[in-house]
Amino acid sequence: MPMQLLPASAQAFAPRSAPNIVLNSKVEPWLTQTLKRINKIKRPLNSVPQHFRCLTETLGGPDAIWTLASFMLPKAPESKLCKDSNPLMEAINNYQMLHLEAYVVHIDMVSQHEVAFKLTAETIEALVEYHRDIYSVDLSADMFSWPEKEGQVKKMQEEFVQAVNRFVFRTGIRALEGLEEDGAGELLDGRSVDVKTAIMNMFLPLLPPPPRIVDVILPAPTILPNLAIGGNWWTPTQSLAPPQVDSWRVLPSTPSPTATSCSDNQSSAFWQDMTFNPVQLPSPTPSFSQPMYTSAAADFYSSPGYITSMPAPLPSMLPNCGIDFGMGMDGYSDFGWSQHNFAPQYAGAV
Repeated sequence: MPMQLLPASAQAFAPRSAPNIVLNSKVEPWLTQTLKRINKIKRPLNSVPQHFRCLTETLGGPDAIWTLASFMLPKAPESKLCKDSNPLMEAINNYQMLHLEAYVVHIDMVSQHEVAFKLTAETIEALVEYHRDIYSVDLSADMFSWPEKEGQVKKMQEEFVQAVNRFVFRTGIRALEGLEEDGAGELLDGRSVDVKTAIMNMFLPLLPPPPRIVDVILPAPTILPNLAIGGNWWTPTQSLAPPQVDSWRVLPSTPSPTATSCSDNQSSAFWQDMTFNPVQLPSPTPSFSQPMYTSAAADFYSSPGYITSMPAPLPSMLPNCGIDFGMGMDGYSDFGWSQHNFAPQYAGAV
């Protein structure tokens, strides 16, 4: 039901007054039976105005107090509760029963088909005292301290006072079946559970302040080597430049003049620089034997393509040791051996 349809007596801190009753043109039979049951004096209930007058006088009296629900609440904060070995005695000494009492402020049997209850002043005062003296103390003791803690507790208490004074419980119109003599009554069909849930929702927790935002300075990232590279990645990179060669090791390419002297160091350096690659000679054919020719040089060099030997050094590469190496008539250097006495070990087939 919209809030503006409730009477002024349903507002917060409003004093109690006669309930606002709206009946239909035809009264429900169950309501007629309920009113006849609670009336000590038989009175006629044959019309709508008679039902209206009976409800107004019954629910507007000072004794028309309904018990909506009951709570078992502690008598003192948890730190001051008595400890006893007997659980029954401990419960009796430490807890008390609080009955939520209310009165009817509105009845609508036309549009909303509901009845509205408002808590009595005594019930409101008892709930406020419990919230201030017990609930807030226990809640504050369980929370850590911060500068605005006391102000937050007082603010929570003020909000509870406003909420409990504005509280109006609405339920179906059939709740009037629990009506008793003198207008008192009790909620039936488990409606008291809804009242307990609504009251407990007004006991809000004490919320601490939100955490402050702190600028986090991250350390500089550490650059690690790439471990995916293969082994020996710590070895320095080899230079692609050609190795340095001593100038005195470079041999001239032109023939040197006839030398008159030679040293052992120059001769040994020459033979150290000469590199001889091993050459595998072809094996001779077992079934053929080449005869020895000594008559002419042309017959000796008839098959030079089949001869595999060490390449002869150039004249410019040989050291001049006081001997004039002249060129022979056949174009080969004369090393003191006669070409008629030098014959290949093997010769190819003619």
